[in-house]
Amino acid sequence: MNEERNHIDRGDKITVLLVDDHFLVRRGFRRILEDDPHITVVGEAGSGEQGVELASQLQPKVVLMDCAMPGMNGITAAREIAKKCPTTFVAMLSMHSEGFWVRHAFNVGARGFILKGAIDLDLAVAVEPVASGEFLFDPAIARRSTGRRDLTVRELQILQLIVNGKSNREIAAELVLSVNTVAVHRSRIMAAAGVRKTADLIVHSITNNLVSIF
Repeated sequence: MNEERNHIDRGDKITVLLVDDHFLVRRGFRRILEDDPHITVVGEAGSGEQGVELASQLQPKVVLMDCAMPGMNGITAAREIAKKCPTTFVAMLSMHSEGFWVRHAFNVGARGFILKGAIDLDLAVAVEPVASGEFLFDPAIARRSTGRRDLTVRELQILQLIVNGKSNREIAAELVLSVNTVAVHRSRIMAAAGVRKTADLIVHSITNNLVSIF
């Protein structure tokens, strides 16, 4: 996972590539996005293969990618884009909120997971944090749960910074702690969540409402 966050200057337009096998869906999303003066849609693709190709050519800041497409699905395409376009961030679009899809999306490097069927879907609002390298979950995915044990205030503070994409060294500098202390806290947090990978920790934290995502 890229530990750096790229902050977007509001004077710069956020370039977006839409990837969905349904033309009418793409057209609807394009209209929503282009109502925002800070966003420009630079291309559309109707398949995962075409999405990877266009992402490589256009180097957009954000790719909005449908999960389920014939041929190369969105998860596979997102993995390829993460490899070929390190400055491009992918947000998955899906009709499914199951943890299987969410975990796989973030394991391949996606930065966002947005439900297509959300009544209050606002793609323009979702695009900006993703373009900055932040992690974004659709609020409808979240559910209330305390996890295996309650985290301390310090652990919750460190967890928020982990979800924000901070490295151990950056967290240590921000909280005036040693890097080793942060590493110990990170290990305890992951043990409490019952996970071994940072991507899984991020999924667990956001779906269990342990951190703020907006």
